Amino acid sequence: MFPQPIKAFAWKGSIPQFQRIRLEFDRAHIQDVAAAVSRELDQVENLGLQLSGKSVAITAGSRGIDRIDQILAALVNRLRLWGAQPFIVPAMGSHGGATAEGQLGLLAEFGITEARVGAPIHSSMETVELGRLPNGMPVYMDQHAASADAIIVVNRIKPHTDFSGEFESGLAKMAAIGLGKLHGADTLHRFGVPGLRDYVPEAARLVCQKAPVIFGLATVENAYHQAAHIALVPPEGIAGTQERELLELAYRLMPRFPFPEIDVLVVDEIGKNISGVGMDPKVIGRVKVHGIADMTVCDIRAIAVLRLTAESHGNATGVGLADVTTRRLVSQVDFETTYLNCITSGILGIQRAAIPVVAPSDKAAIETALRVCGRPDVLNARAARIRNTLSMGEMDVTPALLAEALPGSAITPVGEVFSLPFDELGNLPGF
Repeated sequence: MFPQPIKAFAWKGSIPQFQRIRLEFDRAHIQDVAAAVSRELDQVENLGLQLSGKSVAITAGSRGIDRIDQILAALVNRLRLWGAQPFIVPAMGSHGGATAEGQLGLLAEFGITEARVGAPIHSSMETVELGRLPNGMPVYMDQHAASADAIIVVNRIKPHTDFSGEFESGLAKMAAIGLGKLHGADTLHRFGVPGLRDYVPEAARLVCQKAPVIFGLATVENAYHQAAHIALVPPEGIAGTQERELLELAYRLMPRFPFPEIDVLVVDEIGKNISGVGMDPKVIGRVKVHGIADMTVCDIRAIAVLRLTAESHGNATGVGLADVTTRRLVSQVDFETTYLNCITSGILGIQRAAIPVVAPSDKAAIETALRVCGRPDVLNARAARIRNTLSMGEMDVTPALLAEALPGSAITPVGEVFSLPFDELGNLPGF
């Protein structure tokens, strides 16, 4: 697949030294998520009486939500105390290879098993049509959830990777796309950005009207991937005022680079467990979706990504956001899984599935990014290295970048200036 050698990588430029820094974001978080869930449930009068003897479907998605297994277990435990019959429904659109078995496997990786959460898991890709939007678009729902007496929509609320709007990634998306399985995800993504920005909220409201959704349970995480807030949201608050306010909180808590510009960003790992598109566009500023402008969070000239997380199972969605990658990452790609996900996502996924320039090693990838970043004196390049876009509490930066930190940034240098520790193959150990 890769000719040997490739002359383009014969260039051996210097690589600047780096300094480890620690960033301080808001660390407030919930110590006991089970207690937080109980407090939210206690706010609804006569909820136990309403659910006694009822079958209750609880959604579980494909994202690495902080302590999601504990949150679901607490919810299941309370429902059982009330005499309800809870069960878990994988609600993740086309993820898991768009198979019932694949979606069960994804849940197990997050600790969501019958033994752990105390409820059976009913996994199927079969759906029913709940109704149609004014434009004629059908709205689908998982057959198991549709047959339940009650539905609880559980999800994290966060900025979406593809667009900005009143409602992004959260309860509305889970109701419309997650529970819609492959049919629902494919239908909405075919409309491109309007499908997610405009029709997902409409579809979620239809779901809450036509299906027995009793409430949503939302989490919002801080910059350290810790649950900072848990809220029970009534059906009218899904794609409504409550969800909008929770998204505003999520934006306030998300991590950001404390620099206006970066010449080269090195991202050790990308993956579906990090972001829906491997690395968060709201962090790196790149979107690469037709009709959507890039963000102004930080102007990054060149991005090199080095590897794919094991939790992605070869799904390299979003690798096209980078300019250069490595043979190691490409060798990890499961193209069937990646292309199924990206094509189902339509214009939102296909443009970010492209493989960037493939370097033979981490060192060659970083050298290439430095060579093309537009700074002739690479030893003074403003470069940064992060583990991933979910782990921004520590990063390695060059002295030239550190000197341009935004005023008021909470930065603490850690240790001495150092050279990147490449091994004999030119690869780096994990961050």
